[in-house]
Amino acid sequence: MTAPALTRLPAAPRVTTHPATFGRLVTGEWVKFRSLRSSWAILALGVVLVPAFAVSRMTSIAQVPEAAGSASLVASVYVTSGTALTQLVFAVFGVMAIAGEYGSGQIRTTLAVTPGRIAAIGAKLLVTVLAAMGASIVAVAISWAASAPWFAATGMSIDLTNADDLRILAGVPLYLGAITALAFGVGLIVRSSAAGIAIVLGFLLVLENLLGVIPWEPIQAFAAYLPSSAGSRLLQSDAVGSVITTSNLTLLSPWAGYGVMVAWVVDILVVAFVLLRRRDA
Repeated sequence: MTAPALTRLPAAPRVTTHPATFGRLVTGEWVKFRSLRSSWAILALGVVLVPAFAVSRMTSIAQVPEAAGSASLVASVYVTSGTALTQLVFAVFGVMAIAGEYGSGQIRTTLAVTPGRIAAIGAKLLVTVLAAMGASIVAVAISWAASAPWFAATGMSIDLTNADDLRILAGVPLYLGAITALAFGVGLIVRSSAAGIAIVLGFLLVLENLLGVIPWEPIQAFAAYLPSSAGSRLLQSDAVGSVITTSNLTLLSPWAGYGVMVAWVVDILVVAFVLLRRRDA
């Protein structure tokens, strides 16, 4: 009696694994971001607010013929004046980008499939900030085009060879990118969309403006070093005060003010990442 022939099973297909490099994490976060319609909706709202507010300001000025040609009318400042409202939208965007994952529980999956927490959240932060800055550039371009029909009536114009005009226009994505990063850090610390939004908006909308109107010089000086007040120096000209906060003190130069804002952002993110490593997901 002969033994039955052994049947050779087909070899299992080889699976090629790739290391989870930071570049791959960024790509994965970008794919995830593109699939979220809520993120696009928030950014779209922010983009629309800038030209809408700018056109409103320009039409109001155009209705006062005697104001045309005034030295206090700086086109780049009024074209970007909608940043005052848009920063609140982008703050919400920054908080929800990370706190939303904690609310849904998806953060556990994100951290489980990546070798390092810092790299995973850092990739999300990078995508979030770049998306905000990209939307800001689009918003400024649309706002400039939408405001242009009133330049002649108001005696204003924008010249990119002028250092102030270039700084103010380029400052919008830099400023809103910093606001988004700051809000992301707060969202990572508190891990709650509602709490994070309340803290950031309360700080930017209430606290900074409240301190800015208190007629006591030490408080005014302190308010000038708060994130929004300091960072908004980047969007001001010597002829026009801040359209973002009530503080008009010029203790800081535009780029020094932005540096102070970036320092706030870095400090908040450092605290957020330290807590990220010490706490459970």
